[in-house]
Amino acid sequence: MNARLNICQAAHDAKLPPMVSETPKEIARAEWLYEGGEQLVQLRTGVAFQRRMSPPQGVSMKQFALAVDEYVNKRLSDCEVGTTALGWLLIDANRGTVDSVNVDELLGNSDHPLGKLGEIAEALLEPLADDALIAMAEDAEL
Repeated sequence: MNARLNICQAAHDAKLPPMVSETPKEIARAEWLYEGGEQLVQLRTGVAFQRRMSPPQGVSMKQFALAVDEYVNKRLSDCEVGTTALGWLLIDANRGTVDSVNVDELLGNSDHPLGKLGEIAEALLEPLADDALIAMAEDAEL
């Protein structure tokens, strides 16, 4: 009986995806992306860094706002928003209030801890992550 259980367990384990082992670089990269996303989404400040002998790099709040604008406009043009969320959002903003239900409707669902805005922020930061880690290492050498 125990042998049959072991065979079944081995067959089950063989179906599972391989375990993910992240390198320290991958962990640092993921942390930098998340922290940069937090900076854009929650602190509403741009993300900037500079490598030695190179011009500054980063994502400004204007670039982030443009990316969010483009994302929502695409959702609207693709008819992915089936309510009058944009109209209500503008009416509420004009009164000095914002209904997060309308914001959520415009942005769509997300499993990211910072929501869809966090996904958009990290997508903007992704191409810069390797240079940012190098810049951090360069700064640590000083």
